[in-house]
Amino acid sequence: MRIIIGGAGEVGTHLSKLLSREQQDIVLMDPDEEKLNFLNNMEMMTVEGKPTSIADLKAAGIKQADMFIAVTPEESTNMTACMLAHTLGAKRTIARIENDEYLLPRNLEFFSQLGVDSLICPETLAAEEIENALRQPWTRQWWDIADERLILLGVKIRKNAEIVDKYLYELGNENRFYHIVAIKRNRQTIIPRGSDRILDGDMAYFSTTKDQLETIKKLAGKDDIHINKVMIMGGSRIALKVCERLPHNIDVKLLELDKEKSYRLAEKVSRNVMIINGDARNTDLLVQENIKNCDAFIALTGNSEANILACVAAKNFGVVKTIAEVENLDYIQMAEKLDIGSIINKKLIASSHIYRFLLQADVSTVKFLAFANAEVAELVARFDSKITRKPVKDLRLPQDMTLGGLIREGKAQIIDGNTQIQAGDHVLVFCLNTAMRKIEDYFK
Repeated sequence: MRIIIGGAGEVGTHLSKLLSREQQDIVLMDPDEEKLNFLNNMEMMTVEGKPTSIADLKAAGIKQADMFIAVTPEESTNMTACMLAHTLGAKRTIARIENDEYLLPRNLEFFSQLGVDSLICPETLAAEEIENALRQPWTRQWWDIADERLILLGVKIRKNAEIVDKYLYELGNENRFYHIVAIKRNRQTIIPRGSDRILDGDMAYFSTTKDQLETIKKLAGKDDIHINKVMIMGGSRIALKVCERLPHNIDVKLLELDKEKSYRLAEKVSRNVMIINGDARNTDLLVQENIKNCDAFIALTGNSEANILACVAAKNFGVVKTIAEVENLDYIQMAEKLDIGSIINKKLIASSHIYRFLLQADVSTVKFLAFANAEVAELVARFDSKITRKPVKDLRLPQDMTLGGLIREGKAQIIDGNTQIQAGDHVLVFCLNTAMRKIEDYFK
């Protein structure tokens, strides 16, 4: 597949690296030559040029492109580039946007007629993840399908948990209301078998149904956490979207260092949010603003190190739930070691959303997990696909993947070895980042 990516920023660069590993025919274009220089040792072609230039698009081979992805920081540039790419022969176009009003169904149809097939707003997707993290604050990661009928959640296991030091085969005799699909231990992600054991400090990934969340919470030794007061560090676009999405019964304080930006934020936020001009890294200011009484602290500046350290400080003040935006992928492991609660990474969020368009199987959603170096996807079983031909135990699935559960006729169920997947089933698949193409063969 020939894929042209317009924009060598954080999202474009990460996406091009991801796709080049899969031996896709990748062309990365950007007007800034310096952004392209360090990519020369990778298996992709780089083109110095503007994605809104007809001549540059032709030079990049737009007529032969199966997909054109515009992910520059400028929304108008991306939309214009996709319209031009469509007119010049690209089979499918995707544009990164900032205005989530464009995502309304009537607007999606309008833009599709103009040649923009799909839109992604990383800031909106990030705000959705933060909202989910605050709704279920005892989890580290959360992903659901079919209106939360089937859920994948990541939980940090402590020594007080019922399942700690138990082998999975010891848990197998209980009612099958959950499936432990993966264990993250230090830097290793394990697709567990019956002989594997849950240890103190592991991150355990459960697939379960909505009605069993309280049971999972009890198994993991987690307490109820009620989020009533939230403090946000940094007045970014994500922060604004989070403020708009949070319920009005939650008290929100937003700390922004830039004075002029603080005034602009006060004008933009439609709900009652207290905007404070000050440095959230200043512990005296945090104490003055009653951080000890906050239930959640969210760090959303453009500086990954500052966000991590601010969350560590908030933890030391007794804040139960912390969330940090960590755009530097190298810092995610450090954030986990420092016990930062949840991690937000726009590159992973945007790449997940785009990646699903590249798979040949029927894929509703894909999510790259920040902590686990793994992927989770919702795939639809096609008629006579390999996945439907035998019970799961006889399929000889790869060792680096597992099936967590399925939705059949609107009802969720946990998958075990005797489950026979049927055409039309929506299946939750968890796999290491080496296995998505393998599992795709079972569904297409």
